[in-house]
Amino acid sequence: MTHMIRAVLFDLDGTLVDHESAAATALTRALRTITEIREGDLTWARRRWRELEKQVFAEYLSGRVTFVQQRRLRVTGLVNDLGLGGWDETRTDAWFTTYLRHYEAAWRVYDDVVPALAALAADNPRMRLGVLTNGDADQQRQKLRYVGLAAQFSRVIISSEIGPAKPDARIFHEGCAQLNLPPAEVAYVGDNLETDAVAAMHAGLFGIWLNRTNRAAQVSQPTVRTLGDLSTFW
Repeated sequence: MTHMIRAVLFDLDGTLVDHESAAATALTRALRTITEIREGDLTWARRRWRELEKQVFAEYLSGRVTFVQQRRLRVTGLVNDLGLGGWDETRTDAWFTTYLRHYEAAWRVYDDVVPALAALAADNPRMRLGVLTNGDADQQRQKLRYVGLAAQFSRVIISSEIGPAKPDARIFHEGCAQLNLPPAEVAYVGDNLETDAVAAMHAGLFGIWLNRTNRAAQVSQPTVRTLGDLSTFW
């Protein structure tokens, strides 16, 4: 099956761009602007911020809240949990602006990204490359430009522009349609086993799980530890 692959679509956050490290750096720096925060709370706050992000972002992807609302809910949830009292929208938005500035400044690609993309282009010059990601289109496109990857991909498919979000098969099918290829000829690579690799497989694509953390899991899903290992599939 793998020798029929004519295009590869990549997830963005956690696959190409190290979102988790950027978010942790930004949160630490932004929290230190709050005079009431105790240094010992920072480790707990980073863990809680990840939990809130996962929970509230799912609300955004489902259409139940807007992109701005999910930001506010994450902030107010965290400051309430830290015992810092209720914040109004003005203070919430001002603090998130500080967080966002630090988050954007911390965007970095993983070390294996540029070599892997270069190898794919050299070894498979006809292979088409794209990005398929959940999230806000403006932010995700800005992210690709900032880290220098925008020119590497012929297609960028983002849930806020399409409507359905991963793991919905429709966003994967839209990606294939934009490539003018049937799902069986498209590979999808992502760091989330269920939302990325398994969902892509269910949509008819060749789903590949990027297991960067060497998470223990009994799966039959094609798996790589780094993007450099993708060459084993074609």
